[in-house]
Amino acid sequence: MDTTSELSSMVRLNIGGKKFCTTIDTLTNREPDSMLAAMFSGRHAMSNESKTGYVFIDRDGKHFRHILNWLRDGIAPTLSDPDCSELLREVDYYQLLGLKEILKASRRETGEVEAELTRVDIIKCIQSERVRFRGVNLSGIDLSKLDLSLVDFSYACLRNVFFSRTNLQLAKFRDADAGGSIFHNAILRECEFTGANLRGALLAGTSLQSANLQDACLVDCSFCGADLRSAHLQNADLTNANLEGANLEGANLKGAKLSNANFKGANLQRAYLRHVNLREAHLEGANLGGANMTGAIR
Repeated sequence: MDTTSELSSMVRLNIGGKKFCTTIDTLTNREPDSMLAAMFSGRHAMSNESKTGYVFIDRDGKHFRHILNWLRDGIAPTLSDPDCSELLREVDYYQLLGLKEILKASRRETGEVEAELTRVDIIKCIQSERVRFRGVNLSGIDLSKLDLSLVDFSYACLRNVFFSRTNLQLAKFRDADAGGSIFHNAILRECEFTGANLRGALLAGTSLQSANLQDACLVDCSFCGADLRSAHLQNADLTNANLEGANLEGANLKGAKLSNANFKGANLQRAYLRHVNLREAHLEGANLGGANMTGAIR
């Protein structure tokens, strides 16, 4: 056995604090078009933690073992609906298209309510001038990379929909249920989410400038690196939300619930924070220059 070769192919991963050991072959063979395969293909320089040799990926490591087992054996896990939603968010981030299709098929087989329209139906619809999907059930379908600007999704059921890299500028989501949906790197400028349920949604890297999120449920949402400049977040529930590195310059958070919200490294310059309870929020490294904090609890 070539011990030197075996050691050189070994990879140590730190996924949000959880550590794993695997091989380059495991990460690259089964899903060659995935982000993990690209990372460890040798085309990109990887930065290791200086002392331990672990490659750090800033994601939740809770379900990464399922991802590794899929890459090793081609077996998808059987999970509860909430856990499956969480795993699907990670699968979408890592761009594991094979596992994504199996998980979605499994949810259909276990009785999840079918969407009323398909991706093809949506594409046909958006060829018309004005599109409305008010109150329609579109749960679980893949709407990634489409131009859905100006579309009205008000009151629709959009649970676990994939909106990754979709153009949704000026779209309406008023009182929509988009819990667990994935908006990674989507364009959401000037969108209306008033009263919408986005619990557990992934909005990392999204463009949400001047978006209206008043009264929205944003519990457990991820806004890492999102652009929320001049966003309207009055009375929104941001409990346990992750806004690390987000840009909230000029955003209005009057009356927002910020219990355990993570604003580490966020830009809160000129944000409106009057009478907001910041005591349980994490503000390490946040820029609060010029923020209106009259009456804020710290």
